[in-house]
Parts: sequence; C-alpha cells; structure tokens
Amino acid sequence: MSLLIAHFDEKPRLPDVATIVMIRSRVELADRCRSETRYFISSARLTAAKAGAAIREDLSRLRKGHGAINMAIVRHFAINLVRTGKSKLSIKLSRKVAGWDPEYLAKLLSLKAH
Repeated sequence: MSLLIAHFDEKPRLPDVATIVMIRSRVELADRCRSETRYFISSARLTAAKAGAAIREDLSRLRKGHGAINMAIVRHFAINLVRTGKSKLSIKLSRKVAGWDPEYLAKLLSLKAH
C-alpha cells in the first residue's frame, strides 16, 4: 500500500479542503492480483501517519466461515424492515435516511411484526 498526501495553500474550489489523500493498494490472491486507487478529502491538515490511521483498511473477514451467510441474513432482515415502513420513499433512500436520521431509524426499528 502506498500513501500520497497533498496539502493546498492556494484557494481551492472547495474552500474547506486542507488535505487530499490518494491510496494505492495491491492485494495478491492465490490466482491473481488486484489493485485499486482510492481518494479521500479532508478539512484537516493530516500527516501521512495520521491519514493512514484515519483511513480504515478493509479488515473484514466475512468471506471466511459462516460470516458471509450470517451477514446476508442480517442485510435481508434490515431491508425487510425498510420495506415494512409506511414511508413513500424508495428502499434505497429509506436506507440512507435511516443512516442519517436517528429518529427515522428508531421509527423503523420500532415497527411491530404483522
């Protein structure tokens, strides 16, 4: 994994941007390699060490054992909760609003099973 940090002292188009981080990562699997580049924007002036600590690498091991199946069940349960809501929002938008608004999430979670 390589990390590139850029700081901008000029007036950028996004006035609150202080740091842009680019991460290149490479994963070597048994039969192939996968690489990706990700970008992050921050309003804080970060050093490479702080940016690296702030950016969470994918440490999820849900691909092994029963984790993937268990998480699929949890995801289906969550989507079904959204579907039973009385909202006129789409499922996708309802999921987003539930992530943004704790009251909306509480309303979805307090629905009783029919």
